[in-house]
Amino acid sequence: MLENSTFDAAVLDDINTAAPELAAIRRDIHAHPELGLEEHRTAALVADKLRSWGIETTVGVGGTGVVATIKGSGPGQRAIGLRADMDALPIIEETGLPYASRNSGCMHACGHDGHTTMLLGAAQHLARHPDFSGTVQLIFQPAEEGRGGAKAMLNDGLFERFPCDTVYGMHNMPGIPVGKFAIRRGAFLAGGCMWRVKFSGKGAHGGSSPHTAADLSIVQAHFVLGLQTIVGRNVPPLDTAVISVGSINGGSIEAGNVMPSELVLGGTARYFSPLVKTIIDTRMRDLARQCAEMHGATAHVTLEWGFEPLVNHDAQTDVAIAAAGALVGSDAVNPKAPAVTGGEDFAFMLQARPGAFICIGNGVGVDGVAHGLHTPKYDFNDAIIPLGVAYWVSLVREELKLR
Repeated sequence: MLENSTFDAAVLDDINTAAPELAAIRRDIHAHPELGLEEHRTAALVADKLRSWGIETTVGVGGTGVVATIKGSGPGQRAIGLRADMDALPIIEETGLPYASRNSGCMHACGHDGHTTMLLGAAQHLARHPDFSGTVQLIFQPAEEGRGGAKAMLNDGLFERFPCDTVYGMHNMPGIPVGKFAIRRGAFLAGGCMWRVKFSGKGAHGGSSPHTAADLSIVQAHFVLGLQTIVGRNVPPLDTAVISVGSINGGSIEAGNVMPSELVLGGTARYFSPLVKTIIDTRMRDLARQCAEMHGATAHVTLEWGFEPLVNHDAQTDVAIAAAGALVGSDAVNPKAPAVTGGEDFAFMLQARPGAFICIGNGVGVDGVAHGLHTPKYDFNDAIIPLGVAYWVSLVREELKLR
C-alpha cells in the first residue's frame, strides 16, 4: 500500500503502533452513536482523550463541538485547521457486528466514528512529536448530517477564537480501494435542499362521488412527472441537477375508498451553480401551484436550502495532493475525481477560510461488498485508520514545515 511512499518511516511506525488503541476507540464510538447536536458522550470521550495526552482542549463550541490546539516546537505564526465530524444517522443498523449500535434507531452509517478517530490519532501523534512551525487546530464538529453543525461552530466564533489560515477536511469513500485518495479542484460536492409540498383540496368517496373531489393523486402524479422536466428542459444541458422524491403520504391504506383532502410529498434537490439553484427553486414552486390549480387544489411549498456546494481552493488542493502523494505515491492520488452530488456542510468552513476536502478509500467490507454510505450494512474500515492519521500528519508537515 505504501510502496511508493516518501513519508517518514519512523512516523508511520509510531502511527501503526497506536492502531489497535485507535480501532478500539472507533468501535466504542460506533457502538454509541448520537445524532447531531446530541453528541454528548462522543464529545466527552474526545475531550477526555485529548486532555489525557496533554492537549489544550475547549468543549461546547457550537453546542457539542470540541476544538484542540497544538503548538509546534518551531517558530511560526501560521495556523492550520483539521476538521472531523462526530454525528451519526437515524438508521437501524444491520451489520450484526459485535460492536454494532446499542442506541436503537441510530447508527454510524457514514463513518464519522472513523473520521473522529483518525483526527484523534493525529492529535496524539502531533502532541508527542510537535516538529512543525505554527499551530494546529483540531476541529471535532457536531451535526454534519443536516443539523447545521458547521454553521453553529462558525456562529460561535470558531475561526476568531481558534485562528486558522487554512482548513482541511476528509471523508471515507466505500469502493475506492484502500491506499487511494481522490480530490478535485473547484466544486467537489453539491449544494442542495430538502423540499416538501403539501397539496390540499376537497376529499370524497372514491366509489360514489369521485367527481366531487380535487383528486390529489392526479395532482401529485403530474407534479412528480413534471419534476424531471425541470432537470431535462429547464436546467442547461451542461449543468448538473438532481431532484428526487423520497416520500409520498396521503390517505389511509385501511380506507382505500376515501380520496384524501391532503397529500404531502418530500424529497431532495442538488446543484452546483447558483443559476441551477434559482431554476430549481422557481420552477418547483410554479409547477406545484400549476398542477394544483388544474384540479381545483392548492399547494404549499417549502424548500430548505440547507447546504452549499463544497468548493476546493486551488492552492490548498495542491497541498492536499502533495500530502497524500508523499504518503501513498502520486499514482495513488486521483487529482481529477468526478464531482459528487452528495452534500457536506464543511462547505461553510471553506467559504470562511481557504482549504480543501479529500476522499480516502474505504475499500470493501469483510463480505467483499462496498456497502454505501447511509445504508444499514455500512461499516468504517479500521484498516484505513493509520492511513488517515498519517494523511493529517503529512498535511501538517506540508503546511507548517519547520523553518
